[in-house]
Amino acid sequence: MVLLRSHCAMYHWTMALSTGQGADGGKRYRIDELARVAGTTVRNVRAYQDRGLLPPPRRTGRAGVYSDAHLARLRLVGSLLERGYTLANIGELLSAWEGGQDVAAVLGLEAALVTPAVPRAPSIVDAGELADAFGADATGLLAEAVAVGVLEPAGPGRYRVADPLVLDVGRLLVASGVPLAAVLGAARTLRTEVAVLARLFVGVVEEQVVEPMGDPMPAEGVRALADLVAALRPLASQVVATELALAMDDEIRRRLGDHLARRAARDAGPGREPDAAPRGEPDAGEDPRPE
Repeated sequence: MVLLRSHCAMYHWTMALSTGQGADGGKRYRIDELARVAGTTVRNVRAYQDRGLLPPPRRTGRAGVYSDAHLARLRLVGSLLERGYTLANIGELLSAWEGGQDVAAVLGLEAALVTPAVPRAPSIVDAGELADAFGADATGLLAEAVAVGVLEPAGPGRYRVADPLVLDVGRLLVASGVPLAAVLGAARTLRTEVAVLARLFVGVVEEQVVEPMGDPMPAEGVRALADLVAALRPLASQVVATELALAMDDEIRRRLGDHLARRAARDAGPGREPDAAPRGEPDAGEDPRPE
C-alpha cells in the first residue's frame, strides 16, 4: 500500500496550491464546526492554515466559511500525521509538488479517499448506561471495548460509540445469554476479517490499476481513480453483505439445524419419527392423488 499512500499524500499537499476557495456545493462550516466534525481543534485548523496546509476559508462578511473540501483536507491531514508524517515533512513535499497535478481531479480523489462510504451517527454514552445495557461485566471490559474499537474515550467516564448499530448487535447477543467477553472477542475477529476483505479489494486496484499508471500518476489517472473509488466502495459493500447473508444461511442450516433436528427427535418420543414434511406437502414416496 506504500504507493497508494504516497499518492494520497501528494493529493493532500497539492490541494494547498488552489486559490484558497473550496469546491462549490456541499455543506458549509464555521471554524468550530469544522474542527469538531474533523475530530481536531480550532487551534490545529488555524495552525494548518498558517503553514499553508489548508486553504483559507471563503469570507462572508466578517465570518470565514469552510466547505466539504476543507473537511476532506483535515481528515487526510490527520491520517498522514497518524502515519508518522510531520507538518514540516508535509510543507517540504508541498513545495516540491508546486505546479503538479490537476487540482480539480486531485480534490475529487482526495474527497473519495477520506469521505466515509457509510455515514455514521456517533453517540455518547457513559459507563453507567453501558452497565445498564450490558450488565456489571461492562465496567471491567471497557478497556477491551476501546481496544477493539467499539468505544472511543470522550472524557471522564464517557465514551463515543462510533457505530451504534454495533452496540445494538452486542446488546442483543448479551440479552440472549452470550457473555460480553465473547461478544467483544467476536467483534475483534470481525474487524480482523473485514480488514482482510478490504485489503483484497484495494490490493487488486493498487496492483492492477494504480501501479501500471506509473509514478507520478497522470492527471487523467487521478480522475479515473476517483471515479473508481467512488463506485467501488458501495458495490464492494453490497457484495460482502450478500455473501455474508448466504454464508449465514448455510451456517444456520448446518449448525443450528442439527440442534433443532435432535430436539424434534426427542419430542417425537421413542419409536416415532419427527414430522419431516411441512403440512400440505406429501412425504417422499406418498401418492398425492386422492383415492
